[in-house]
Amino acid sequence: MAHKTFISYKYSEAQKLRDKIVNALGDDATYYMGETAESPDLTDEATSTIKSKLTDMMYDTTVTIVILSPNMTQSNWIDWEIEYCLKEISRKGRTSKTNGLVGVVQRVNSSYDWLVTTTSKNDGCSVRTYATSKFYSIINDNRFNLRDKSFKCRRCETYDALKDSYFSIVDEADFLTKPEHYIDNAFNKAENANDFNLTKQRN
Repeated sequence: MAHKTFISYKYSEAQKLRDKIVNALGDDATYYMGETAESPDLTDEATSTIKSKLTDMMYDTTVTIVILSPNMTQSNWIDWEIEYCLKEISRKGRTSKTNGLVGVVQRVNSSYDWLVTTTSKNDGCSVRTYATSKFYSIINDNRFNLRDKSFKCRRCETYDALKDSYFSIVDEADFLTKPEHYIDNAFNKAENANDFNLTKQRN
């Protein structure tokens, strides 16, 4: 099932991946509500004008895709967009629901090493860790926040990356291969948002 989506990203380094994601959506791209390569450049617009146009795009969406790129925290907008999409916003007698979230790690120089470290446990489990200093606090606060979570593997005490975090993270290549899978996962968690300890406000 298609869901209305919005992509939050740092334009100067992630616009090409944004376009790849929109293309990967195929027919479902008609449900994409954000910017495209043909969208007007808002760079020189007043802050109030940009916010107004962005909120018009985001309000009716149900899933927000956040591109995780090396300098994303230098953006003036990404954490604000995440906050907006997590909140229930009332407009014209209608209240939006909390969006599902999925982070897509940008591949840089054919690698994810700028963000991801993969290690092997003694029992054979492979564990991925992230340089969380490269994330906004609103991302970190919505990781591993399922109220009733349990270890995916009790021996090495690891969690399920897609189940136990409201903000799940997936590599660019995996997401582009089956975007509907990860979008559905985010949407389904939003439908059960009360199962998570959500942080909807930026620090």
